[in-house]
Amino acid sequence: MVSRRITPRLRRTLLAGLVAAAVAAPLSGMAGPGSVPAPEPVAQAPLAVGGVGALDGRYAASRNGILAAERMADAYGDKQRAAALQAMADPSRHFLSFDGRDGGRTVEVFGDLAHADRIAVLVPGSDTNLDSYERLRAGAAALEQQAGGDAAHTAVIAWLGYATPATVSPEVLTAGLADQAAPQLDKFVGELQQLKPGARTSLVCHSYGSVVCARAASGLDVADLVLYGSPGVGSDAGNVTALHTKATVWAGRGGKDWVANVPHLRLPILFTTVGLGADPVAPGFGARIFQAGDADHSGYLKPGSLALRSIAAIVTGAADASSTSHSTSHSTALTTNGQEAQHA
Repeated sequence: MVSRRITPRLRRTLLAGLVAAAVAAPLSGMAGPGSVPAPEPVAQAPLAVGGVGALDGRYAASRNGILAAERMADAYGDKQRAAALQAMADPSRHFLSFDGRDGGRTVEVFGDLAHADRIAVLVPGSDTNLDSYERLRAGAAALEQQAGGDAAHTAVIAWLGYATPATVSPEVLTAGLADQAAPQLDKFVGELQQLKPGARTSLVCHSYGSVVCARAASGLDVADLVLYGSPGVGSDAGNVTALHTKATVWAGRGGKDWVANVPHLRLPILFTTVGLGADPVAPGFGARIFQAGDADHSGYLKPGSLALRSIAAIVTGAADASSTSHSTSHSTALTTNGQEAQHA
């Protein structure tokens, strides 16, 4: 359960952190990714319209939008952004949507979505935008490869569908941006399931993205909800039941992840609530715990890592056969070969 015992010292620490973030955010964001202009994207029909046969047209329309944003970035004088957009417009890449404004929104497909029977939607955390997109892309590509690639009919979708908070900002301390993002995630997953009604869909949610997924959980009809590197679930929900989801909820944290030091509480301050609530890897939360090895906060989807193998086993359904404890104190987790091992 989330502790509500707030000592005066902890209250002062949180207030100091909030003030520091409020001061640092404007300074760090003065020339941020949102300052580069981009055209308004052309409206597209819902994803399921036209079925999988319409995917090529969707990819082409998104590519045209990326090229238009590239031209505008080049005219603005941001050669780095223009070069990144030129790479994104490569015909070998497939975007379901693109919006270059306000830091950027992209939805990119890895693998053959038209023929996939297993789909993982990767929801990123803070500081993810067009200028840092390669990190999200690399993780999505690694997960798609680890899950078996096209031969196993697994597709991974990198969903940058919301304005992520800066790591140093007041927004990262609250669930406000997650609350704004949750309906968009619900809508996208709903359209995806209309497009591929027979596919097994999993949400793979990193860091602040786990707050987005937890806030959206009650409206999602997915097989798995994977929360990793999570600072909390963004609400007073103290356990899995309170998320009101039919999905199997998984949680993992690497041994070198600094997020373990984040206080798991929610504290009313002024006109908002600071803190992101319950820790999904806590013994009483009730999530199924997967092995994440010694991953640091950015290393869960690193090729060859134990965390990547564990997450791939979940999204492919291989982890379902494992009898995983709902406690971190004596939990059963997948090892590198897919068997089970006890760890303290």
